[in-house]
Amino acid sequence: MTDPRRSSEYGLNALLKAGADKAQCQVTRIEKHELNVISGEMSLLRTTFDTQVKLIAIKDGKKGSTTINKSDPDSVSRGAAEALAIAEASVPDEANDIAEGQPAARFVSGSESPDRDSMHYRMKELLETARERYPTLLMLQAFLDFTREDTYVVNSNGVDFSAVKGVYRCTAVFSAKEEGKVSSFNGTSVAIRDLDTPLIDCGSLRRLMRETTEQIHTCHVSGKFTGDVIIAPDCLGDMLAFLDDSIRDRALISGTSVYRDSLDQLVASPVLSLHSRPVSGEICNGYFITSDGYSAQNSTIVDRGLLKTFLLSLYGSKKTGKARAVNDGGAYVVDPGETTLDEIVKSVDRGLLLVRFSGGNPNENGDFSGVAKNSYFIENGQVKYPISETMISGNLAECYRNIRSVSRERVNYGYAVFPWVAVSGVTILGK
Repeated sequence: MTDPRRSSEYGLNALLKAGADKAQCQVTRIEKHELNVISGEMSLLRTTFDTQVKLIAIKDGKKGSTTINKSDPDSVSRGAAEALAIAEASVPDEANDIAEGQPAARFVSGSESPDRDSMHYRMKELLETARERYPTLLMLQAFLDFTREDTYVVNSNGVDFSAVKGVYRCTAVFSAKEEGKVSSFNGTSVAIRDLDTPLIDCGSLRRLMRETTEQIHTCHVSGKFTGDVIIAPDCLGDMLAFLDDSIRDRALISGTSVYRDSLDQLVASPVLSLHSRPVSGEICNGYFITSDGYSAQNSTIVDRGLLKTFLLSLYGSKKTGKARAVNDGGAYVVDPGETTLDEIVKSVDRGLLLVRFSGGNPNENGDFSGVAKNSYFIENGQVKYPISETMISGNLAECYRNIRSVSRERVNYGYAVFPWVAVSGVTILGK
């Protein structure tokens, strides 16, 4: 098997030999050990290997890139020639560039190899615990894998980074059935460093399984009204995606972002603070090297409602004249609030506890509409009943400003840490 470090160095030399003025090569070798469950029964244990080689060439201000899945010298040489051909056929752009030189570094996170016995034990334990505690639950699919990624990034400016990351990831999809009635399906994923803790106690698995059994029998929400929505951690990433998209290259370069002039201005309620922490201890499935070839750093996106950074790449930074972000975003952590979830629920006159949302992407202004699934009706400060699918709509930019409380409790998914967030002024359309 080709050594990925040698492949990255060979790729860089091949790009320069082919005529690139500036060049970058990234080689990632992925080894995955996967245990699968189908319809409640363990069905497959397999190990897969994958190699990804990304070659970037800049010549006369023109950029070309290609990704191949072979790392032998002949394949890499052909990939380098293809990257140069793409560059030569491209339009010159002064913003095309590669990362400047930085001190060489090696990053390591997690285990180097899987504990197969513990993988089998924890998955079996999860299935048995689910059957015992939630007899109406149907485990449709579940996956537990250990993935090791070895990444090497080198470029013609002297960048020389390597990163090794080993992480376990569990994904489960389930519904519940009783007396001929079936709940809407739900699911979740979590990343963990080790298998010291039962899987059902990781992320939100236990809570979502319990809630799914409650959602076999649902009720309609009556009428149309404007109310409060408590967004569960499982759904918060969907809510924050509009902000994430709006502060990246595409929206900022095109000038369509609602936040294009909002740096250091209030874009959300002062109770919200959002961070991107790819190299923090609380995120086990983060990253060490940005897509541009920089050493990743943690950053604050929103500080008590104030927008503190855009998520511009090196290219986006040069196109807009604004600062390059110190990471690629993601690995999001929302600070806990000062209010418990129970206290937040008691403060709601009429609204929803939103656990899953299904809808199209919002428009560039943030307008959205979709269906609340696996969710609950709240009235007079009490969670009354699970609801059948109910339409909700609003504007996400306004929702951020209308956040009135953030819970003390948070869920760590390994790739994000999220609390419950209460938002006012959402339109709820029942029957």
